[in-house]
Amino acid sequence: MPPTLAPTCLRALTPLRSPSASAIRTLSTTSLLFYKQTAVPKSTIPIPSVSAPHPEIPPYPLGPRQAYHQSNTGLYGSASIRFGNKVSSRNEIKTRRAWRPNVHHKRLWSESLSCFVRTRVTTRVLRTIDKVGGLDAYLLGIKPARIAELGPWGWRLRWRIMQAPKLRAKLNAEREALGLPLVPLDPTKVAVVEGLGASGQSVAQLMEETDRMLAKEEEFSLSEEAEKDTFMHEPNMRLKDLKA
Repeated sequence: MPPTLAPTCLRALTPLRSPSASAIRTLSTTSLLFYKQTAVPKSTIPIPSVSAPHPEIPPYPLGPRQAYHQSNTGLYGSASIRFGNKVSSRNEIKTRRAWRPNVHHKRLWSESLSCFVRTRVTTRVLRTIDKVGGLDAYLLGIKPARIAELGPWGWRLRWRIMQAPKLRAKLNAEREALGLPLVPLDPTKVAVVEGLGASGQSVAQLMEETDRMLAKEEEFSLSEEAEKDTFMHEPNMRLKDLKA
């Protein structure tokens, strides 16, 4: 009599059922919405985005951080992931592990903007903010170490706070107390900040017009100041002058 297969083997030969659609984890390729900021009262300049390009903001002098990229989207200071080993006290077996920064999602009050700013912040940076007297004082630090702690996101918040009328009035009052001339608000800079061009067009309209001209291979007309600029001007030189 031939040997019979075990019941477990018979169950193994049954076709596997495909998992349901709800059990499969869906992967999304859409960009993440980091923070949903509130509108700044009595101002048309919004709080800048974490990931969206802002050509009106000067680039961060130290550039984006190459290690621990999460720190580019929050106030992490100098914190990063630390790696090490967990050693057993009984048999001295080493187990690889990592220590991550203590990061929280907070709504920090800004006196200059008169609104809350949503951001990721570590507990160490939060303690520093409490010590210096608020978010504005932390972002407006002038020491090189503070600039290095801000990161790209802190640099954008610093620029936005410096556009607030309250802060500009405070800085002019300090200059007046020191006997220094006041810094007037340049109308051309206001147009750039508000997203307006020389003809009253918005940034989106200017970008659409630029894309249209590039698609049709049209020539861009330079302003009179750009035409007078001779910084990159190369004089016409003959071949014998180059050989000499």
